[in-house]
Amino acid sequence: MQKLSLDAQVRDHLKRAAAAATGRSAETVYGGHEHVLRQTLIALTSGTSLTEHENPGEATLIVLHGRVRLTSGDDAWDGISGDMLIIPQARHALEALEDAAVLLTVAKS
Repeated sequence: MQKLSLDAQVRDHLKRAAAAATGRSAETVYGGHEHVLRQTLIALTSGTSLTEHENPGEATLIVLHGRVRLTSGDDAWDGISGDMLIIPQARHALEALEDAAVLLTVAKS
């Protein structure tokens, strides 16, 4: 069994995001190309976004820190620490409304 402190990872990646020109930092914490399930920690500085992109498969987003906005077409959902957002089966984007960290979980079909 392996154990991972998401709180420590969030602190580390928020620092990395603040130091990066892109304002973001990410790391796959479980899974990968050889697995169906993949979990990725993503940290974004306030105002940074992941531009609109395709849905990678069945996916959820758990907000670990801060506030984010998930948009798809004319729809938008705000999330705060502790919220889980279901990612729609459509093109979507993510914006950090303040410094934020999320755990993206994807099950590829």
